[in-house]
Amino acid sequence: KPMNPRRYRKTLAVLACLIALAATYWLMNARCFQLVGDLVCRGDGTRPQVALTFDDAPLPQTTEAVLATLAEKRVRGTFFAIGAQMAAQPQLTRRIVAAGHQLANHSWSHPRFLLKSSAFIAREIDDTEAQIRAAGYHGRAYFRPPYGKKLLGLPWALKRRGITTVMWDVDADRFRAQGAEAMAAQTVAAARPGSIILLHPFCAEECATDRTALPLMIDGLRARGLEPVTVAELLEGTR
Repeated sequence: KPMNPRRYRKTLAVLACLIALAATYWLMNARCFQLVGDLVCRGDGTRPQVALTFDDAPLPQTTEAVLATLAEKRVRGTFFAIGAQMAAQPQLTRRIVAAGHQLANHSWSHPRFLLKSSAFIAREIDDTEAQIRAAGYHGRAYFRPPYGKKLLGLPWALKRRGITTVMWDVDADRFRAQGAEAMAAQTVAAARPGSIILLHPFCAEECATDRTALPLMIDGLRARGLEPVTVAELLEGTR
């Protein structure tokens, strides 16, 4: 029996909505694609380097511990920093820069950038960038979306400012529940030349595994011939 034309059109409309929702969800969470502007989720792999990136800096005590580990291992990393936290911890933020690390933009208040106005997006980017420059960092601007979420408004604002979106291809926190040694081992096994490694080492308790795993991770990467560097070094060949 032929389908009623009205019912047929309704079915097509429902299917179209489901497809649109699925496409929106994929685009919002895509690690290596966005509609406009520049995005990277890994380097080109031509050099035996990986980038260690630390989200949600700076927080007292835990940031000090990460800085101490990096100093001991003679490694420079990229700190994706939250503007409000930099404003609350200006001396600690300057210490990150003074130690030779890269500061990059992780928004002012760590929101999900979905259904936000252009004015809100502009403030989140620009106010944080001002804190980065006030701390003494003069390198190229990079941005990582909180939770990795983006649609069109955020990428468009970044494109207008010439700022590259930085995602990742190795999420170390996926292995956190298995303990520090397993976390380090599995992160090292997943890495390859050009990898950008995501870590969240700054919260007090839950992130302690990241901090314990970090020196093991650095040793393991070097044992494989992969030198940890900043995102700027990985992508530009410079600090």
